[in-house]
Amino acid sequence: MNSYKLALCQMNVSEDKNKNIEHACEMIKKAASENADIIVLPEMFNCPYQNDCFPVYAEEYPGKTTTALSQVAKENNVYIIGGSIPELFDGNIFNTSYAFDREGNLIAKHQKMHLFDINVEGGVYFMESDTLSPGNQVTVFDTEFGKIGLAICYDIRFPELSRLMSLEGAELIILPAAFNMTTGPAHWELSIRMRALDNQVYFAAAAPARNTDASYVAYGHSMVSDPWGKIVASTDEKESIIYADIDKDVIKSVREQLPLLKHRRTDIYDINKF
Repeated sequence: MNSYKLALCQMNVSEDKNKNIEHACEMIKKAASENADIIVLPEMFNCPYQNDCFPVYAEEYPGKTTTALSQVAKENNVYIIGGSIPELFDGNIFNTSYAFDREGNLIAKHQKMHLFDINVEGGVYFMESDTLSPGNQVTVFDTEFGKIGLAICYDIRFPELSRLMSLEGAELIILPAAFNMTTGPAHWELSIRMRALDNQVYFAAAAPARNTDASYVAYGHSMVSDPWGKIVASTDEKESIIYADIDKDVIKSVREQLPLLKHRRTDIYDINKF
């Protein structure tokens, strides 16, 4: 199949876990009714994005959230990239994204590798490592459409990760994310376009809608870039669903016109040498 339809659900997130799960399923059903093949939720879609919430909302797999996503994937015959949720695993809490196929089977799990520990002058202070543990796996999985890479938010800032996913065959990289009002205007679109461009992949970033009453105010602006670095779908800060056609012929064409992946000088800059 040379093309398929992707949907990003930029949803409002409340303090009520059950309502968040229910609302996510409603948005998934809406996107499925528009013939989306793959539907993506935002980072931490079942709880507020704050450290004191992560231990309270955390769940093991399978849990309430993942069971609901599995069921709605099967009922609507769609792939679901379940944003991310706080995952309780081996006594630690991770920021984890679960991917389900059309039958509701779990086909991938990504634990956020790079924890968001920042202190931007005049901006925002946040230390995910106060409550969360980092993952250590590069996540690429197979679908009927080809290979897809999966990362979470701050992972985008480390180009090595996207490059590894591209080299493992990913033609689409999906990023549930929640940039804030300092980093979002400065770096959100730039990062999405650059990771798409330098790896010659489609890059899709799904954010929560902006809630100015929350302790952490998300930037929103979910968007999709094509392999040429062109934004092909985007929205503002409000709750919405956006759609993008992922065209494998575009990937092939870009890589033929500008074969940068073939021109890499790994004899010179192999990072394993250092």
